[in-house]
Amino acid sequence: MIIAIDGPAASGKGTLAKKLAAHFHLPLLDTGLLYRATARALTAAGAPLSDAAEATKAAQSLDVARIDEEALRGAAMGDAASVVAAIPAVRAALIEAQQRFANQPGGAVLDGRDIGTVIAPHADVKIFITAAPEVRAERRYREALARGEAVDAATILADIRRRDARDSSRATAPLKAAQDALTLDTSGMSVAEVLAAAIAFVERRRDARHATA
Repeated sequence: MIIAIDGPAASGKGTLAKKLAAHFHLPLLDTGLLYRATARALTAAGAPLSDAAEATKAAQSLDVARIDEEALRGAAMGDAASVVAAIPAVRAALIEAQQRFANQPGGAVLDGRDIGTVIAPHADVKIFITAAPEVRAERRYREALARGEAVDAATILADIRRRDARDSSRATAPLKAAQDALTLDTSGMSVAEVLAAAIAFVERRRDARHATA
């Protein structure tokens, strides 16, 4: 069973993906980490994020097994990832690794921005998670404060809106919900409520698949 979870920054898709993977005992891939790792490699090399050639080389040489998740967290790295993700050659370089993970025996859970539309359009379950920009900015603000970072709420909101515009308008694999995806607006929902709705949807899809098998 392949579960594809898409959505904008700070929508809650990562949290949901982890909980669904644990609930259904499936391997998990946060595909955003691939783009963050690519952006970090560019930054470490002193190359601009807009350098398509260097970004593509970084993506092609990425070792998924050695990604340091903690080093890639933070709003700045997320924004940098959005820049390199808009480069078609970078996305092409990372597609194979993502599809290989999705198609492993038994299935998997993947979260990102084009899982249900590009990486795994054949996924058994597609969920699109969203929330109002103000709600997502507040979440990022609190996360940053918890990490001890000095942040400005207005700046975070502006960054969220800018990233939404970039992700949704890029020519290659723009952020959008798949036609057959369940869309959940988490603005006024608790984590438990989002998880319950998602589990119910997964189980309905699983039951329907078994009924036609």
